[in-house]
Amino acid sequence: MSTKELRAYVLAHREDIEALEILFSRRTPDSQAIIYPSMFAEDGTPIEENIPIIEEAIAKIVQRENNQG
Repeated sequence: MSTKELRAYVLAHREDIEALEILFSRRTPDSQAIIYPSMFAEDGTPIEENIPIIEEAIAKIVQRENNQG
């Protein structure tokens, strides 16, 4: 079962702890995680130079997920 299918299964069968544990085991380890810059300053104002970085990252993730499914 693909991760996308497993995620859908877990959402539909929230009581299935074993499936949830398998889904968690597939996550990216923190050592491989990509940390993106904050989109907002502490006062809540947008950090304009970071918005294109986040938009590009989101577009890549959506494209990758669309290609998998």
